[in-house]
Amino acid sequence: MRKPHTTTAYDEDIDQLYSMVLTMGGMVEEAIAEAGKALEHRDDERAAAVVEADRKIDAMEDEINAAVVRTIALRQPAAGDLRMVVTVMKMAGDLERLGDYAKNMAKRVPVLAQNPGVDGAGAALRRQSKLVKLMLKDALDAFARGDVEQARDVILRDVEVDQMTNALFREFLTHMMEDPRAITSCMHFLFISKNLERMGDHVTELCEQAIYLETGERPGDRPKGDVTAQMGADGLTASSGT
Repeated sequence: MRKPHTTTAYDEDIDQLYSMVLTMGGMVEEAIAEAGKALEHRDDERAAAVVEADRKIDAMEDEINAAVVRTIALRQPAAGDLRMVVTVMKMAGDLERLGDYAKNMAKRVPVLAQNPGVDGAGAALRRQSKLVKLMLKDALDAFARGDVEQARDVILRDVEVDQMTNALFREFLTHMMEDPRAITSCMHFLFISKNLERMGDHVTELCEQAIYLETGERPGDRPKGDVTAQMGADGLTASSGT
């Protein structure tokens, strides 16, 4: 836990950085949830709102970076304080990428609405998105409370996201083999599932930053699920741009 400083203004600056990260994290949580709902229900309006809301997430990252630079310039933080402000900037970058992936999910909704559906696909991907959202919520809680054990627990849960990606990869591949008409939709679903897997990785990055902030040490190698979905992963990742 951080200690109070001799000047109230310094503490207010640090508190503001914490608050800004948590606010940005809440915005990203909402984006992930709404993108998952839009996907499941083929809701173009909801998807468009997610895309538009990403502008605010990007702007929040800019505000955080500006506040970090200002704090460094005015307060000249050292040791743990310097670690904290640098961590905040890195976390803002991970949150921005999470927002981009949620936006990418939403952008695919209108395209999917014009193609044949795949039974259960939207619901399955929403379940995966809800898992990532819950991981993000718990990661932000761990950061706010300085809870190293909770952060480590979230990292372990990323294996479940990987396993879901692998299971969906096999399921969508089967659909494409059985019904060529499903190829376009299934390819989009594969991109989305792979994006969600990458989102889980960014959440674990947030947890690693939270652990580093409290301990000054990086955690060891994170566990990963089976690499079945890595087949063609470069292509999937390349297609997930914003």
